[in-house]
Amino acid sequence: MDTHSPFAPEHGHCFLGRDHRRNERRVWLVIALTAGMMLAEIAAGTVYGSMALVADGWHMSTHAGAMLIAALAYRFARRHADDPRFTFGTGKLGDLAGFASAVVLALVALLIGWESLARLARPIRIDFDQAIAVAVVGLAVNLACAWLLKDDHAHHGHGHHHHDHDHVHHHAHGEARDNNLRAAYLHVLADALTSVLAIAALLLGRSRGWLWADPVMGVVGALVIVRWSWGLLRDSGSVLLDAAAEGQAVRQEIHEAMAPTGSRVTDLHVWQVGPGHFAAIVALMAREPQEPAHYKALLAHIHELSHVTVEVQRQAG
Repeated sequence: MDTHSPFAPEHGHCFLGRDHRRNERRVWLVIALTAGMMLAEIAAGTVYGSMALVADGWHMSTHAGAMLIAALAYRFARRHADDPRFTFGTGKLGDLAGFASAVVLALVALLIGWESLARLARPIRIDFDQAIAVAVVGLAVNLACAWLLKDDHAHHGHGHHHHDHDHVHHHAHGEARDNNLRAAYLHVLADALTSVLAIAALLLGRSRGWLWADPVMGVVGALVIVRWSWGLLRDSGSVLLDAAAEGQAVRQEIHEAMAPTGSRVTDLHVWQVGPGHFAAIVALMAREPQEPAHYKALLAHIHELSHVTVEVQRQAG
């Protein structure tokens, strides 16, 4: 007996994160701050003939561009959340944007590393006082941006409701990692890290004459940023390929919920459809099959499940 009905009533597939609108507003604000600082540095550097200012301004532009990817992803996902063309909504668009931003972050790290190695081979004259001033101002802006982008609602719960058919849809509860916000956060954090390392290297260079400290710190920063980028690539890529680590815990909970029924789980698919939202297809074999509502009730406590399809077949013999 197959209790999955293809004529189930219509229901929504909006699987956006809880703080989607808030995160979108904050990313746009950070872009405005970063772009303003970028333009001010490029203009001042051009007027006063400071290559340090101009270079730092263009460096900030790469992060502003990466954060623009995040902002546009939030906007597109929100505007098309109920578009029927997207089978399971647009909740995973943030992971796609996060993956793209991770690639940009890795490229930025490679450029920093390459330039640092070049300067290590051929040291250049540094105007320490001016460079330190630029790094301090840049650090202040980046810390303000990092504070705005800090995800302080990753572990909040939500209410939930059910549909009276073979699908269950409710809001996520528990950890809801937003890889799009995380990508924007890592970009400003990377910029802050390079500013801190630059200040330390410039202070050493000014006090002890260690010109090599600046490029060495650049290499160290590049390696740290590459590691951050790899972590973001791995996590966002896992969601895009339906292999998110959090899904394993959901799978285990489904098996535990079905065990007391005496039915056997013959096929189970669990995948992430948005921050804190998971979908599942559960195929069961039972000697005395129950109505779909019976199995849905047993899965109701798994708050991460936002969309469930249950299929039940009678066990032969």
